[in-house]
Amino acid sequence: MSIKTSGLHHVTAIGGDPQRNADFYLRTLGLRLVKTTVNFDDPGTYHLYYGDQSGKPGTLMTFFPWPGAPSGRLGTGQATTTAFSVPANSIGWWKDHLAEAGLTTGRIANRAGEDVLTFRDPDGLQLALVAHPQGDPRDPWDNGHVPAEHAIRGLHSVTLSVAEEDATAEMFGDLGLTFSSQDSNRLRFTAGAGGPGALVDVLVTPDVPRGLVAAGTVHHVAWRAPDEDSQAAWRAELADRGVHVTSILDRQYFRSIYFREPGGTLLEIATDQPGFAIDEPLLELGRALKLPPWLEPDREQIERALPKLDIPGENNR
Repeated sequence: MSIKTSGLHHVTAIGGDPQRNADFYLRTLGLRLVKTTVNFDDPGTYHLYYGDQSGKPGTLMTFFPWPGAPSGRLGTGQATTTAFSVPANSIGWWKDHLAEAGLTTGRIANRAGEDVLTFRDPDGLQLALVAHPQGDPRDPWDNGHVPAEHAIRGLHSVTLSVAEEDATAEMFGDLGLTFSSQDSNRLRFTAGAGGPGALVDVLVTPDVPRGLVAAGTVHHVAWRAPDEDSQAAWRAELADRGVHVTSILDRQYFRSIYFREPGGTLLEIATDQPGFAIDEPLLELGRALKLPPWLEPDREQIERALPKLDIPGENNR
């Protein structure tokens, strides 16, 4: 295709209790809540965006937290691990920090020259921290809970589980990703210049049952488009190739199209602009509930339906 992505934009997952979700990602992982809004397709549910100080593309993990939602099941046809990038000398610190928070972690492994620490969030979502040997130049968000020298720099990669890899690999090629390495049944693809935030691993597991997307699993993985013109061109090319792709949707902070890769994972292409500061100042990101114009007339009803959410003051230092 004529358009190529430069890397990951965000990963969206399904959670349970929104307060527990916010406490974990803000205080245990040390991210910033950059937008408190609702699921535009289900306004009775929050949509919480976590990232760096301003919520730059490639740093974002977002959630639809549904209290009481049934647990999902990991398997093929979904993204099964979301990895964050941390400094090379920080994995040991993180293992101790997560243990102090009451979390069980895996053993520190080395994969493709990177140290990897796996764990799960309170809803069972499978996460990893990865230390890239060449480092990560992105600036961390420093909220006082995680020292800046150890803090998460942004997304590192996602792992997709598939029963068969050929068609998925072909689509990644269409999106501008390049096959870079293979370790047994794990294939790595890189976008743009590669490195943290521009990686996807495809885990080929033909004997694993199909996954079930619900609480504790990833809903979709979004890739970056530089602008709306590029996104429109990308959509046209996907449609020409017979891919069932949505119309361009206004998500307020970016524009989106959605489609499934052949292995079953829901993918999104999201624009880098306009960003999260279009409706509140940088210093106040995430503090107040923000609604798109078409939902503002229903604000009172929406606020009554949403669970109470306490945003700690260190989110807006």
